[in-house]
Amino acid sequence: MDWGATRSGGVARRRVRVMLNPNMNALYRVGIDVGSLTIKVVLLDRTDTVVESAYRPSLGTPLATVLEILDEVMPRRRGSVGGVTVSGSGGRLLSEILGVRYVNELVAQTEAVRRFHPQARTVIEIGGQDSKLLLLDAHGARLELSDFSLNTQCAAGTGSFLEQQAGRLGLSIEAFSELAAEAQDPPHIAGRCAVFAKSDIVHLQQVGTPLPEILGGLCMALARNFRSDVGQGKSFQPPVLFQGGVSRNKGMVKAFRAVLGLSEGELIVPEHAVLMAAIGSALAVDGGAGLDWAAAHDRLARAVRGPEGNGCSPFAPLEAPPAARAARLGGSDAQRLFLGIDVGSVSTKGVVIDGEGQPVAKSYLSTRGDPLRATRELLQTLGQGIAAGRIRGVGVTGSGRELVGRYVGADVVKNEITAQARAAVAIDPCVDTILEIGGQDSKFVRLDSGVVVDFALNKACAAGTGAFLEEQAARLGLPLEEMIAAALDGHHPVPLGERCTVFMESDLIHHQNRGKPKADLSAGLAYSIALNYLNRVVADRPIGDCIFFQGGVAGNRAVAAAFRELLGKPVEVPPHYEVTGALGVALIAKEAME
Repeated sequence: MDWGATRSGGVARRRVRVMLNPNMNALYRVGIDVGSLTIKVVLLDRTDTVVESAYRPSLGTPLATVLEILDEVMPRRRGSVGGVTVSGSGGRLLSEILGVRYVNELVAQTEAVRRFHPQARTVIEIGGQDSKLLLLDAHGARLELSDFSLNTQCAAGTGSFLEQQAGRLGLSIEAFSELAAEAQDPPHIAGRCAVFAKSDIVHLQQVGTPLPEILGGLCMALARNFRSDVGQGKSFQPPVLFQGGVSRNKGMVKAFRAVLGLSEGELIVPEHAVLMAAIGSALAVDGGAGLDWAAAHDRLARAVRGPEGNGCSPFAPLEAPPAARAARLGGSDAQRLFLGIDVGSVSTKGVVIDGEGQPVAKSYLSTRGDPLRATRELLQTLGQGIAAGRIRGVGVTGSGRELVGRYVGADVVKNEITAQARAAVAIDPCVDTILEIGGQDSKFVRLDSGVVVDFALNKACAAGTGAFLEEQAARLGLPLEEMIAAALDGHHPVPLGERCTVFMESDLIHHQNRGKPKADLSAGLAYSIALNYLNRVVADRPIGDCIFFQGGVAGNRAVAAAFRELLGKPVEVPPHYEVTGALGVALIAKEAME
């Protein structure tokens, strides 16, 4: 094989002749596991020892990641590779491109356990989006798979569940692991759904539960969910092998021991816990026809460049926001100031207005599960340059309004619908429709002559919210701003539908495994947010002609463009879109105090 022909992105490497020989006496066998989030590659020698391995996140480009790894591995091994086998959720496509054998993940896992841990009778395997339970029996000297089950399409029993919660708490997954292992009396947290878990976390933080205990509770929730959702009443006979990326989490090891009632030696985390499917794939390498690696490399490089697919329409060029929409809402009266605070599940916003409704200061920061801490920081930020004695009234809104309202001694406490509507009408009295999307909550408000006549809120689903977009940007390895720019450049947005987060993530992974470019994936995500909102929040309610798009997600120009394309109407992002709730309740406080 001339491995090292010019790759996508285009750096020509030194051409090294590597012939893949099906002869089983060759020195090395290669196993590749293409998972939903990571790529695993191993080289086994003749004694089945792992002599080289790679474990990398695919970041939305699984084929490119495989190509990158093989570009590094193959030249070093030259003509001593005897065969390649592929497994994993994205493995079939790769096996077709390379022209090599594909083995089912369960077969690969069993092969690795049979070779390295023949004493095991149960295997728990939890990765980024997939969970598996394998039950094994000894038939003579050979270990056989007797039963198995897989997770349903829910992220609650997977690594994604833990990563979502860690990100929300501002922790790396490594820090999460260490802290969770310190838990002594973990509280009960709902593990059946990430949305419900987030609600429980907020409550526990508000009552002062230590962080290690909360993290331990999350691990216990995942372990219980696995036992019920994946285990489905099956017996977990020891020794139990715990593998996959989640097995690296010390809190999860501790939780499974507790939930399954296992002693120290009955739960085993193998040395190569994250590589077992790739190892099993390498063990499954057999003889057969030789492979023209030069041609296979060229096919893989072409696949990395990606086929063009059919999806939604690309976004129309965006016009600059109208200059007439200035930040100024009135005159200037610095002697009378009023404060509005919007305490959301993800972010806390504050606005100070003067006596004529003109914002003179605003702040937007992360709640991070601690609304009182966030409020203190908010007040410190807003207080710079403003004399405290000039604040004549305080209004509070948002999901944490009751707690924070008592904390700051608010004069007015109002719900979010009222606050959002008040701000919109102050900016433009003609507004008749408000589309509002925040970190975890979405709202639809219909107005008639400035009066709310209908409204709707999102149900317990994160798919149409900012949190979902941030998680998917991280999955694609893009900062959110780069994801927005990429989406606006997408020529063929992929169809992701308007279903729940997990289903859309599964569709996203499918398109990733088909080699779709990140720009089209990002554009598809923007459409999915808009579609989910319109179909699940708005439903069959009428939408007017003077439409405001408010909330933190309104700053995402790609989502705003998706709404314009889908509705076929102008959708305006007003000034102060990210703090309209705080602005509205500040205006209400001003009116109440006057």
